[in-house]
Formats: sequence, structure tokens, C-alpha cells
Amino acid sequence: MAPPLLTLRDVHLTFGGTPLLTGTELSVSEGERLCLVGRNGSGKSTLLKIAAGLVEMDSGERFFQPGRTVRYLPQDPDLSSYASTIEYVNEGLTEGDDPYRGAYLLEVLGLTGKEDPNTLSGGEARRAALARTLAPEPDVLLLDEPTNHLDLPAIEWLEEELKSLKSALVLISHDRRFLENLSRATVWIDRGVSRRMEKGFAHFEVWRDEVFEQEEIDQQKLAQKIKREEHWITYGVTARRKRNMRRVRELADLRKQKREHRGPQGNAKLNATEAEASGKLVIEAKSISKTYGDRTIVKDFSARIQRGDRVGFVGPNGAGKTTLLKMLIGELVPDAGSTRLGTNLEMVTLDQKREKLDLNDSLTSVLTGGRGDMVVIGDETKHVMSYMKDFLFSPEQARTPVSALSGGERARAILARALASKSNMMVLDEPTNDLDLETLDLLQELLADYPGTALIVSHDRDFLDRVATSVIVSEDNGVWREYAGGYTDMLAQRGEGVTARKVEKAVPAKREKTAASNGSASKPQQKSKLSFTQQHLLKTLPDKIEKLEAKLERLQADMHDPNLYAKNPDKFAKLSQQITDLTTEKDAAEEEWLELEMLNE
Repeated sequence: MAPPLLTLRDVHLTFGGTPLLTGTELSVSEGERLCLVGRNGSGKSTLLKIAAGLVEMDSGERFFQPGRTVRYLPQDPDLSSYASTIEYVNEGLTEGDDPYRGAYLLEVLGLTGKEDPNTLSGGEARRAALARTLAPEPDVLLLDEPTNHLDLPAIEWLEEELKSLKSALVLISHDRRFLENLSRATVWIDRGVSRRMEKGFAHFEVWRDEVFEQEEIDQQKLAQKIKREEHWITYGVTARRKRNMRRVRELADLRKQKREHRGPQGNAKLNATEAEASGKLVIEAKSISKTYGDRTIVKDFSARIQRGDRVGFVGPNGAGKTTLLKMLIGELVPDAGSTRLGTNLEMVTLDQKREKLDLNDSLTSVLTGGRGDMVVIGDETKHVMSYMKDFLFSPEQARTPVSALSGGERARAILARALASKSNMMVLDEPTNDLDLETLDLLQELLADYPGTALIVSHDRDFLDRVATSVIVSEDNGVWREYAGGYTDMLAQRGEGVTARKVEKAVPAKREKTAASNGSASKPQQKSKLSFTQQHLLKTLPDKIEKLEAKLERLQADMHDPNLYAKNPDKFAKLSQQITDLTTEKDAAEEEWLELEMLNE
């Protein structure tokens, strides 16, 4: 068995006097696909930075195989020192890397390479960072929240791209579906130590609950043992003039073990402050449209949203989700058509970008609105320290400025403030960003039990499946359509996701062919020009296909041994999987080459 590419052993790290990692382990072998999970603040991102060689541990061992390559995707990439996105991406390439791959990835991710990094949005910066990280095709990829700020088409493309790579992966993400589709093993960081399961994320929550149940049983046994030893100390054999000091020391050790035990971190307590019920009809839109310049954002859209509905809005970035949402809630007047709001509506909004948080405000000021030490929750008041505990903040964080909070802590802070307001309609813009999985579970339960109405913009497929009663989807060219159920239900009804990348690539060729067969074009058609990246792919793909075919032939020759399965079932399974993966990769390359050839013709 080959040694791991990357190993971390007995990692210890303390921040501000509080132990963060206390003996954590991580091992990454060639081709492995690990997900790193744990509560916000458990040290996942820090461990990934240690693995990347960016953070020094207090003690422990880090080993990385010489001659191998590793690339790390940070949560907040810094592009400020670069003149353009292509310069930023190419700076991450080394000798021997494909010089065209960076430009190709930028193009696929919707960037030209000429963008000024100082003017990029969060989503654009994340796309540029992804291109820089993926371009070298390293031996080990360390990805911290790679789906943050990406829309559904980009997330689905990224999934397929990562599946096609031979790199070993270590992923941190709040996106359940993304983790389920990519991970094959799970490393759980909990109370400073790591546990590993040789199964993907789909099995994690059952495993976690079993660990907690066993831990509770062990603590009960420890308490009973302490009780027995204390009884012996008090009522032991009176004839003995000298105590058995060994048992006395053992009792002291047992008490220390119980005293120092750190139980699982509690869950946030999410409760929405309910206003009086709204009318049965909440929103009625009749043939509303909106156009900016020559572009139609919404075209002839109609919908009826009733009390208790939980409506998801999905589509690629720039499709107009926010515009449609603002028209529905009355913040934006449509160019045509009409919107009618129901009676007795009290609305609360959760802001995606956390722009409503003043970075200089303290946590208590955010939660109280600057009104002393009490939080107003509907018609009641609660001390801010108690309310902070409900959302897993420690008393020491009371005066902490927002700027010093992590992304997950900011998400919890604005969620806490939003839920304190009376409402019977919630407008949630990317509510899952930066929330840990346990808090996501509670938010889903809250929305499921919420008697009011919820409008949810989200790119989280699993969240929409669990919460939404219907999904409104961009069909392109300003057309929006509503489908019953969650995201998976929409896929079944629609036959495709928010966008189908392969279909999009084939569209130009299909249109050319249709126009030629109809003979309806009155003007001669201009020849389609391939981009520089497409020309490069058209030249290099045949060589790639030939190499894949040669490798397939070698693997299939190994499989011809009739005794292989009996002698070495693990090797047989590994060869079968490699043949399947290579066949898929070869078919995709042939399809891409054929599409480019059609475009060129």
C-alpha cells in the first residue's frame, strides 16, 4: 500500500489561551476524497491551513511527500496585488503546467481574465480563486467552502470538474448535496480531536449520533464507578488502619476525568417571533414584467402565494432573482402587470451579504439594536447574555466587534436579530451561507414549523429539498416558471437543472444546423469563430483521447486474468473503477472534441 501524500499527526494549537486542536490527525492518500466536518469554530479551516503549510502548529508533525504538489483554496481570496484575474491565475502555475488551462477555467467560470481584481464581487473573486487552484491539477486539493458565492450552474459544473480530476480532495462545505456527491471518507473535528469514517458524508449524521450516544453511556458508567469508589472510601473495612492509597489515587483520577470531560457543543435555539396571522392570500402577481435597457429580466410572470407557502427562487447569477423578489414584495414597481399584497403582513428580511451589520458594532449592540442590555423579542424582553447563549455565543464575545467575528458567527448574529422581530413573512436571501450543518438543521425545522410565509433565494439544493413547497426557476430570456416541491422535484418535472452546461455548449452548432436545413436565412451566415482556448482544445484533445485509449487497453489487459478476482478482489475492484472513470473521461473528451469540430465547420 502506497504511503499517504499528506500526513498530520498529533496536531496541537491554542488560540488566546483556549485549546483549539488537541491531538488532531489527518491523512490524505492518492486519489482520496475526504470531507472535513465539524461545528463552526471547531478548527476545520485552521487544520486545512496547517495542511497547506500556511499556519504553524504549537506541536505535532506534518509530512508531505517530496516532489508532490498541493493547492489550497481559502474562504476569502486576496487578489488585491494583481493587475488582472489572468495574472492572478497564471501566477499559481509552475513549470510543466498547461499554460492555457487557467484561461480555459476562467472562461468556463464566466470571466475573461481582464477583470480588475479590485472591482470583483465576492462571487467573481471566488471563481478566479477556483481557476487558480484547479489550473495546475495538483496531487492534493484543499478546498475551504468552494461553493460559497457560487450559483447553481457553477456548483454543478464544479462537481463534475472535481469528479474528473485525479487529485486527492479535502473539502470543507456547508452544502450537503455537494459533500454527498463528492466525498468517499469523512474526518470529523470535534472538541479538538479528529475521528475518521471510511464512508462519505451521506453516512455522517448517523455515525455522529451513535458516537454521542456511546459517549453518554460511558459518562453514566464513569459516574457509577465514582459513586462506588466514594462509598468504599467512606464505608470500607474499618479494621484497616491505613487506606489503600492506590484506590484513593484512582478515585482522584476518575473525578478529574469527569471534571475535564468536554461534552458536545449545544445547538442554537432558533425560535421565530410570530406576528398575528396574515390573510390567506399573501402575494398575487398578474403578468408582471421588468426590462433594463435591451434586456428582459422578467417577462409576463404570474403567481399566487398563500399563507404557509415556502417558495424557493433559483437561477444563475444575474438571472434576476432579486429583481423578481423585490417586485413580489412591493419594493420594485413592474413595467407591466400588477402585484397585490395580502392583508396584515409583517415582513422580516435576512440579508445575504450581511450588509446590515456595522463592522464596528459590538455583538451586544447588533442583538439589542443599541438599546442597553435587553433584547426585545416581540412583546417580551430578554437579557442579551441569555439570548447570546441561545445562538452559541460565549459571554466573552459580548463586546467583540462584528469585524472580529467569523463568517459563521456573523451569519448567526444576523439570524438572531432577524428572528427577534415579529413576522408572518420571511424573505431569506442565501440564508445557508456560513452556517454549520447543525444550525442548518434547526433553521430547516424552524421554517417547516413556521406558520407564516417564506420566500427563499438559495443555491443549496438539499436545503430547498427539505424546506420548499414550490420552486420558481429562471427559464432564460426573462421567463420564470413555478414547479411544485423542492429542487429534486423540479428536476424531475423539468428534465434538467437550472442550466445544462453541455446543452449550452452545443447550442451554437444546433442553431447553425437548423438554420441551414430550413433554408430560411436570407443572408449568408458568418463562420463561427472559435476562441483561443477552444482552438487549443481542438488541437490537443485528439492526443488526450489517444492516451486515454492506450491506458484503457493496458487496464483491460490486466482485467483479462481469469483468476484476478479470486487472488486479489481489492485490485479487481480498483481496476474496474479505474476503467469506468477512464471510459467516462474519454467519452466526455470525444464529445467535447466533436462539438468543437462542428463549431469550427
